[in-house]
Amino acid sequence: MRYGYFMMPIHAPGSDVGVTLQTDLSQIERLDALGFDEAWIGEHFTAEWENIPAPDIFIGAALQRTSRIKLGTGVSCLPNHNPFHLAHRIAMLDQLAQGRSLWGIGSGGFPGDFEVAGIDPRSGIQRQVSVDTVDAVLALWDDPQPGTYSRHGWTYTVPNVDSRIAKHVYLKPYQLPHPPIAVAGVTEKSETLGLAGERGWIPMSINFVTPRVLRSHWDAVLTGAARGGHTAKRDDWRVCRAVHVADTDEQARKEALEGAIARDYRDYFLPLLGLNRGLGGLKMEESMADSDVTIDYLCDNVWLVGSPDTVARQIRDLYSAVGGFGTILIGASDWHDSRVWDHAMQLFANDVMPQVSDLVASSQLIGGRS
Repeated sequence: MRYGYFMMPIHAPGSDVGVTLQTDLSQIERLDALGFDEAWIGEHFTAEWENIPAPDIFIGAALQRTSRIKLGTGVSCLPNHNPFHLAHRIAMLDQLAQGRSLWGIGSGGFPGDFEVAGIDPRSGIQRQVSVDTVDAVLALWDDPQPGTYSRHGWTYTVPNVDSRIAKHVYLKPYQLPHPPIAVAGVTEKSETLGLAGERGWIPMSINFVTPRVLRSHWDAVLTGAARGGHTAKRDDWRVCRAVHVADTDEQARKEALEGAIARDYRDYFLPLLGLNRGLGGLKMEESMADSDVTIDYLCDNVWLVGSPDTVARQIRDLYSAVGGFGTILIGASDWHDSRVWDHAMQLFANDVMPQVSDLVASSQLIGGRS
């Protein structure tokens, strides 16, 4: 089992961006010291709650403050990017990271960011835009052919080579042929996770889903793997959860319900999901009414909250319920008292990790089930 962090990030509207960026960098630095394996940094342009529009710049800063943790975009929202510019930014970041970078990609999900790109998400076109964008980036890294390329509103020209002045598209990633690519999925039977299976990329399941939906995520990965002729490896699968650890179950529950996690879901995630994807992914049973998806219900059924022993048991239960996965990602939170967050991460690293270190996810044969 490996351990990571998914930093969307989350900061209440009205927060000072300069302050929150330093808070986020400090969290990454602390996670590196505690032995976390990776952290993924979100990208949102019009979401004040999730106020990092340039994860590559943030990761460049975080690399200077850390020594071992791997850092990834979580995710580059492909419909918002010109492939030529994106290829160069990610390649340069990978050169700076020297093997510590990961490239998370996705079609996005925030309504305002779709508006920026001129996309109606109900059309589903964002998925094809994303496939075409990532393919264009990969072609630029592999063998950039001179010519003008135009699609989905973006245009770029790969110039002809002029060896007299070394004019050509030359920049490639440090990790060849490219940094590990991950795809994030939320919806049941996610098509984007099917793409991960088809291309042999890392599947990531975001934290707004129950084991019922997570099982459909792995089925989507398997279907894609069969289509692409790959072996889907459960060890590659990242599963994100809201996690809070305290000395006792009672203290952990009280802090979660009165602190940052409850605030984030009550004031942001639940209203946001209600506007686009709906609350179905958070329901243990499809027949549940939306009104039953309360903060108390989430704390008791979806989040991982409790003492170290309780959270370790909850991770084991989740692992067993979905058939295994390789990495648990903790969703980021910005606590009013940073000492609460720091203590929770210390307990997770020192008291939870050792209790679940024996969990090893096996490979999943093409088309098979566990």
